Amino acid sequence: MQQAKVRKVCSSNLSEDQKQQLYGLLGYVELTLLYKASIHGYNAAAFHQRCDRQGPTLLMAYNNSGYIFGGYTSKDYTQSGQGITEEEAFLFSFKGKTFVSIKVNSGQYARYDDSGVPNFGQLYFCYNNQPTVYNQGGDAFSFNSDTLYGNNTRLNELEVYKVEEISQGSVEETPWRNVLWTAERREDLVKIIKDHKPLVSSVNRVRILMIGPVGAGKSSFFNSINSIFTGHVTNKAIAGSSSTSLTTQFRIYPLKDGREGKPLPFVLCDTMGLEEQTGAGLDIEDINSIIQGLIPDRYKFNPVAPFEPNEQKSSRPSSLQEKIHCVVFVIDATKISLMSSKLEDKFFAIRRKLNSLGVPQIVLMTKVDEACSLVEEDLRNVYVSSYIKSKVQEVSSRLGVPVSCVLPVKNYSQELELNLNCDLLLLTAVQQMLRLADDYFDDISPTEDKP
Repeated sequence: MQQAKVRKVCSSNLSEDQKQQLYGLLGYVELTLLYKASIHGYNAAAFHQRCDRQGPTLLMAYNNSGYIFGGYTSKDYTQSGQGITEEEAFLFSFKGKTFVSIKVNSGQYARYDDSGVPNFGQLYFCYNNQPTVYNQGGDAFSFNSDTLYGNNTRLNELEVYKVEEISQGSVEETPWRNVLWTAERREDLVKIIKDHKPLVSSVNRVRILMIGPVGAGKSSFFNSINSIFTGHVTNKAIAGSSSTSLTTQFRIYPLKDGREGKPLPFVLCDTMGLEEQTGAGLDIEDINSIIQGLIPDRYKFNPVAPFEPNEQKSSRPSSLQEKIHCVVFVIDATKISLMSSKLEDKFFAIRRKLNSLGVPQIVLMTKVDEACSLVEEDLRNVYVSSYIKSKVQEVSSRLGVPVSCVLPVKNYSQELELNLNCDLLLLTAVQQMLRLADDYFDDISPTEDKP
């Protein structure tokens, strides 16, 4: 039977917040399902057949009182008949939002490596080859059974996962995306973008809306694109690090080809940051109003009350020129795994609305240099980095967008001068946005294409 491979998040009933608690203990890892008791049997022989000599493992048990609990060991199961000493071993338990982790006591055996059922100190799983857990008592781990598993010894599932650390420095044999890292390619992209014409006659500039959590880099992305076409690093939009959104207004940022040049064929629209708390950050109803072209430039958001258009404005539909033609989700690569379930739910709600309106979406994954040391050394490593590839796949999975629509970029932040490789990633992202906008215009009915 082929083993199921699960990237970092096992196919368990853990919530996103619960998963983050485990990540804090395990680090960035890949989990491979080795053993599932409901399939392979609640017995020692089946466990050892599938889990021996697999390196570090995570055991996860479930009972019908709602507890998810288990333990981690960094040492192989080998049936050596020896007590295993290791400082890395721990027990854990989840009950709703309550999380408990218990390290092995110093000088004690973390477990006994024999041919019997899996155990952690005094705690035995699948005891007597039955779906039960048994606390024999002892000094290896300091816990009480009520806190760890609610004194409910009956198991309805037990799983064991192989734990493999994913190195940020690992390199793919061949690039998983092809980029020409040349000045000629940069100039080609600049010309393609400057010469772009929207596919419908009533629109002279594509409107691109940026949405993302506080500090993800929405304003910095505008500053970076503006820098490329200005010829030096600029900071026109307010950007920085803060626990709350520095952007409080809806801003429409036109761009020019140089300070005195002609307008570029797109504008970037910046918004207040998304926050997980109710009554904080950008309201989803405000996003709907922005998409429909109802919110004016420099409108100041009210987190506790959505925008209400005046009667004169709402009495006529917005023109196609005023609507949003492409939405860009901006995600910090260093915080993808820390995204809460509440924030993820907001993204899904926004995506459902956008899908119903036929608005295309793309994801910018910012700060890739901060997320991966290999990319920090050389930005050209972004598409050979296994770590960045895995983060792209994680974003795709969590937000429900195709992998091809997740683009790693690095905004200008500390730099004083432009960088060729940084420009190439940023310009490629803009090119993809304009292509998606063309797809949107392709679906526009002739009656909508009116000035």
